[in-house]
Amino acid sequence: MTTYTARPIDHRVLKELRSTDDAGRPAVPLTDEEGGAPLRCCLRRSDPGEEIALVSYAPLRRWAAATGAEPGAYDEQGPVFIHAEECPGPSGGVLPFTHAHRTVRRYSADGRILGGRLVTDPASPAAFDEAFTEAFTDPEVALVHVRAVEYGCFLYEVRRP
Repeated sequence: MTTYTARPIDHRVLKELRSTDDAGRPAVPLTDEEGGAPLRCCLRRSDPGEEIALVSYAPLRRWAAATGAEPGAYDEQGPVFIHAEECPGPSGGVLPFTHAHRTVRRYSADGRILGGRLVTDPASPAAFDEAFTEAFTDPEVALVHVRAVEYGCFLYEVRRP
């Protein structure tokens, strides 16, 4: 079994997003009274009372800018939660946000969607491993995004091992 690593939003990008998000809006910190927001900076759920921000993030656009890809119409942005201030990042080890059905969306090196897979056994880490292995068996797949089924939100990225 291959082990794949969830990639949080890069700390340099987080610094930018904490100032101005990918939609050009300033980040607005808020106190998460209830907790449970999926934080893309440290890949865990927020605790009650933590200062977080909901910002617009364009993961494929950011990746494309670094690689020279041209994703065209696949360049989308959406809401993500991050800590309002710098945090230590993920503690590592376990794949995050596996408590519900997820989509593993595949992208080519030029930023085009190559399909995806619905992970319907979210309690099984092996189900995600199988979805990633299936994706990266295709030599055209450069990276995958794990997304929430219920809202379509970007959760994290996994790249070829």
